[in-house]
Amino acid sequence: MKNNLSRRLVELTRDLVLIPTSSSHPNNIERSIELIKNHLEETEGITIQTYHSHGIPSITALPKNQPKPDVLFCAHIDVVSLPEDAFYRSRMENGRIYGPGAADMKGALAILLEIFRDIHARLPDASLGLMVTTDEERGGDYGVKFLFEEKGLRCGVAIIPDAGSLNEITIEEKGILHLAIRSHGPAGHACRPWLVDNPMERLLDCLRQVKSFFNEMKKGGGDHWYSTFTVTIIRTKNEAYNRIPAQVEAICDVRFTPPSTTEKMIEILKDKIGKDMELEVLISAGTSQFSPDPLFISVTEEITGKPVKLCKSHGASDARFVTSLGIPVIISRPIVGNIHSENEWIDIESMSTLYRIYEKYLLRKLVK
Repeated sequence: MKNNLSRRLVELTRDLVLIPTSSSHPNNIERSIELIKNHLEETEGITIQTYHSHGIPSITALPKNQPKPDVLFCAHIDVVSLPEDAFYRSRMENGRIYGPGAADMKGALAILLEIFRDIHARLPDASLGLMVTTDEERGGDYGVKFLFEEKGLRCGVAIIPDAGSLNEITIEEKGILHLAIRSHGPAGHACRPWLVDNPMERLLDCLRQVKSFFNEMKKGGGDHWYSTFTVTIIRTKNEAYNRIPAQVEAICDVRFTPPSTTEKMIEILKDKIGKDMELEVLISAGTSQFSPDPLFISVTEEITGKPVKLCKSHGASDARFVTSLGIPVIISRPIVGNIHSENEWIDIESMSTLYRIYEKYLLRKLVK
């Protein structure tokens, strides 16, 4: 049984990894939704619904006549964009599956799909739903936010395996700001730099000053629980080696901790970059706090034989849209590594362990 379960989880994860589902592959995102629907269509007693918001698809599978299930699985199929020459394939090595999105979060989605089908086969009236979205890596506005705020989706508790680890349940997430900082000025010839107030150099000076300010926040912040500022992209339309550009843009990622708010962080950043720079907020989300079900904690400890650690996450997830409505959220996942980087991986044995945690939790939670 154990080996059969592990085989199914591995096969489904690798099938999902094979489909490029970054924002630059919209047709493949639609393909992935069809794959998920095909995997669920023989499950009795559920209604599958596909949605599109601003061209971005999502899917729900809810028990018939139960629009508000007691438990709702939430997952996303999209992955971060990779270089054009990246290979969307997987390999198995040292008990792990390596591949784009294996950790975030196609391996976890495979677990949800398998346990969803199993529970509905064993409990025909199970109050268990599933939601899969495709824009988490771009902010989640047209996936989870759309479904909960515009379509009125609700549940008793949401399970989102997108942070934490097997014995680490996330109870707090940092806030996030994705920003564009732009520097403008007249173009000029690089042989006469004294004639032009170089926008590139002004932007670099600005970024160093902002970085220095955020470095001060590290003091006293144990376990890296402090606000951070990271430059991820610097670009200009200029392609001439000897030309000073007229405009330069930096894309920056800010993560912040309570008691800071998005409004306060934007105010600070505007002050630090000064009036000569243009600031555009691309994505924003406040900090989030979660209250996991005590039953899930006890089941996790039973299955693993280890105590659960309640932890904080440096990343943000779609869970913020759910918890903002007062809905409890459970966030833990298998053992993973190298997320959003080369050689992203998920531990196979921990996938089976999380499956058993979900199984015991749902059988206790849903059986009246």
